[in-house]
Amino acid sequence: MEKVSIREVFGKKLVAIGKENPNVMVLDDDLASSTKTSYFSQAFPDRFIEVGIAEQNMIGIAAGLSCLGKIPFVTSFACFSTKRVYDQISISVAYPKLNVKIIGCYSGIFTGKTGTTHHSIEDISLMRSTPNMVIIVPADAVELESALDFAVEYFGPVYLRIARDEYPIIFPPHYQFRLGEYPVLRDGEDLSVLSCGIMISVALEAAEALREMGIHARVVNISTIKPANVENIVSHARETGAFVTVENHSVIGGLGGLISEILAENYPIPLERVGVKDTFCESASNSELCEKYGLTKKALICAARKVLERKLNPFKKA
Repeated sequence: MEKVSIREVFGKKLVAIGKENPNVMVLDDDLASSTKTSYFSQAFPDRFIEVGIAEQNMIGIAAGLSCLGKIPFVTSFACFSTKRVYDQISISVAYPKLNVKIIGCYSGIFTGKTGTTHHSIEDISLMRSTPNMVIIVPADAVELESALDFAVEYFGPVYLRIARDEYPIIFPPHYQFRLGEYPVLRDGEDLSVLSCGIMISVALEAAEALREMGIHARVVNISTIKPANVENIVSHARETGAFVTVENHSVIGGLGGLISEILAENYPIPLERVGVKDTFCESASNSELCEKYGLTKKALICAARKVLERKLNPFKKA
């Protein structure tokens, strides 16, 4: 698969959006070279605000700009654009449902050895529990561009979570993101693998390996975390009878938490969650972190086999 730098595509797409919409502004907290909002600052210096290392203030400025008819994009590492500023997001943006777009770059644990404090394994959980917040986790650069187009047109707060490095292209060039639609990337009837963001490529690799074992796994892209399409998820539960979720986030409160809640309330089936367990993570290379915290094709295959055993023997003790 062709690999593309997610943050490079993000930075260049912001410029394209800025050319089309003069109300778009970008706010940065001294990370423009890392998030690639430097492209926007060069193209539109009068619409780029360098706040410095003052993230809480950045949210307040964005809230004020939105009240003036602007469309502010608040950009930072995901740990800073959500956890550090949660009170300001909740009170100044989400409560009044202002038109602010919050971008979480360097998401999850793959943050380029920037340190353990820069990991964001709780950001989806925080944003998901915040009323009025839309949450999108694109699977690749193509979906990211389309999701950015959606975010500009949608009136209200949006949290868009993106990755740092190069990742495979999943979708064709003219793919259109639609809120609440969950594309089936690979069909299968034995179980469903539900994933989001950069872990989609791992899910597809695991599904291919499972097929060689005679196991047919359906891979579903859950890029809209909120609002969740409950009816769609329940339909997959009815059709395959077993789920595995895969995410670059804590299994508590993220995609795994979301699917657990939906199944418990609507259609209980066996579920295994692949993601970061209830722990803080160390700083290392992406490959080392994948191995240590179980975000690998091997871990997914093990989870799939385990959930199938539970599907076939529902009364067997764990």
